[in-house]
Amino acid sequence: MFKLNNIGTRKLILDIYKNRFYSAAVPKTKPEPEASKEPKRKNVSFIANMHRGILASKEVFPYPDVLTLEQKETVDSMLDPFQRFFTEVNNAGRNDENSVVDDNTLKNLWELGGMGIQVPSEYGGLGMNNTQYARLCQIVGAHDLGLGIVLGAHQSIGFKGIMLYGTPEQKEKYLPKVASETVYAAFALTEPSSGSDANSIRSRAVKSADGKHYVLNGSKIWISNGGWAEVMTVFAQTEQLDKKTGQMKDKVTAFIVERAFGGVTSGQPEKKMGIKASNTAEVYFDNVKIPIENVLGKEGEGFKVAVNILNSGRFGMGATLSGTMKKCIEIATEHANNRVQFGQKIKTFGTIQEKLARMNILQYATESMAFMIAQNMDSGSQDYHLETAISKIYASECAWQVCDEAIQILGGMGFMRETGLERIMRDLRIFRIFEGTNEVLRLFVALSGVQYAGNHLKELQRAFKNPAANLGFIFKEASRRATSTIGLGGTDLSANVVPELQESAKKTAACIDLFGKTTEEVIMKYNKNIINEQIILNHLANAAIEIYAMMATLSRSTRSVQLNLPTAQHELNLTKALAIQGSERATLHLRKATSGQLKSENTLTSLISEKVCEENGVHSTDVIGLN
Repeated sequence: MFKLNNIGTRKLILDIYKNRFYSAAVPKTKPEPEASKEPKRKNVSFIANMHRGILASKEVFPYPDVLTLEQKETVDSMLDPFQRFFTEVNNAGRNDENSVVDDNTLKNLWELGGMGIQVPSEYGGLGMNNTQYARLCQIVGAHDLGLGIVLGAHQSIGFKGIMLYGTPEQKEKYLPKVASETVYAAFALTEPSSGSDANSIRSRAVKSADGKHYVLNGSKIWISNGGWAEVMTVFAQTEQLDKKTGQMKDKVTAFIVERAFGGVTSGQPEKKMGIKASNTAEVYFDNVKIPIENVLGKEGEGFKVAVNILNSGRFGMGATLSGTMKKCIEIATEHANNRVQFGQKIKTFGTIQEKLARMNILQYATESMAFMIAQNMDSGSQDYHLETAISKIYASECAWQVCDEAIQILGGMGFMRETGLERIMRDLRIFRIFEGTNEVLRLFVALSGVQYAGNHLKELQRAFKNPAANLGFIFKEASRRATSTIGLGGTDLSANVVPELQESAKKTAACIDLFGKTTEEVIMKYNKNIINEQIILNHLANAAIEIYAMMATLSRSTRSVQLNLPTAQHELNLTKALAIQGSERATLHLRKATSGQLKSENTLTSLISEKVCEENGVHSTDVIGLN
């Protein structure tokens, strides 16, 4: 029999058994139903498991390399044509100034196959996978984010639902059109009363008495490609039978809507800060008759369809913005190499060197995340949702920082239109807002992780109701916690990285261990009320983002060393620098999440915010005795 020789371990077992250890985390509920005999699929998400203090390394180490030789040759053959299209045909400055992409440019993009990159070849597309798509997205991001929105809104979300949920008949009918027949697609979800809260949409579709069609009424705002899309993925409330209550209840359903159905109209293009070349318009639906066969997915499961479309498309944003960051760095570096001040080229100044180094670190981490996720998805991963959310947050915020620093390095010249940086900055601003605001995605990451960890605590509590049948599980968990408590048996990444990165791996591993402990501590303290502690959740999310960036770069640079790539030493330096900076930031966030001072800060934040809102702006305070 397994013996517990450590007194602390024995006490921990007793505490757990008496439910003192978990009483705060697991509220008393109705008796749990017997578990299904069908085994649950194991969640291999690194981020989800980190909330439990567990290292799930399958989708982190080794760095994935999924493309076959043929696939690499295919994407390589497209790089030059794509590059030439953006340098010889497309004119980003003209598109921005005219607030539209001209017909000839779009015609060339269609002929290139750029509007059906991931559509299977049997439907007229290029048939590329996520990794190949991401590589082409980098080129788009480096040249024209406005046109990138036209392309992305069309295929990353516009008809992505048909790819994911379409019936064979739906795919046969629509994919050839949107891949090669110049039929634009759009994703219509947002409404005046519902932005991040997608479940609160008011557009309504009513099923006919004979059940053969729905009639849709409502409107959508800020729809990319909304002014010219002929095929749209539209979401509306529908009455569905609730199987639990037997009552009719409103649930969102997704539809494939054609403008040709009649009753679909669009407003004038919106005047925007950036991405001006893209068409953004309000779309109206007036008694639009939708055939029942155009329901996308199952009736009443439209919210799930919407979420999965967005989740599956976010990786492309990371790849796109990594290309944008490369362009900004290129412009800044060229200036630093040639600009002379005080008798020296400014590249020799420590301040400029620090900026350029930080910009390159952020770009490398963004790119490493994006292609890790894309390749995991191509390998069949189903647990990438938290990672894609993190990638989107990181990419959109780092791209803004990199562009801002590039402008600063150029000084006054960076503020001028001719460098293109001011257009890039205006274009970048939207990326922290659409496809899920970064604030909502942070809460999504943290709450999803906390829920996953909390469910495991419930599972452990259930095990203690029948300890004889669950001794292995109980002892394994107790031993893990005990050894972690006394500083033994923590996360060890040493076997996954090359010798040059051992110190960086230790810093990252320490953050992972602290993350698991911190997550459990906040669950124990707040229980279900954690959902209302947004500041704490933000700290957890920020720490998770930093840790994932460190993991992605550790994995990628290790691969580069093992393959003896010419960039290996540079990648090692980038990874080491990120580990130093990232571990400090992650640790600070985790300490703040459990700090006693946080409550005082939150109280002050709330009081200040309430006063500002009460005054409808900045509260008038006496500065020089004139109030």
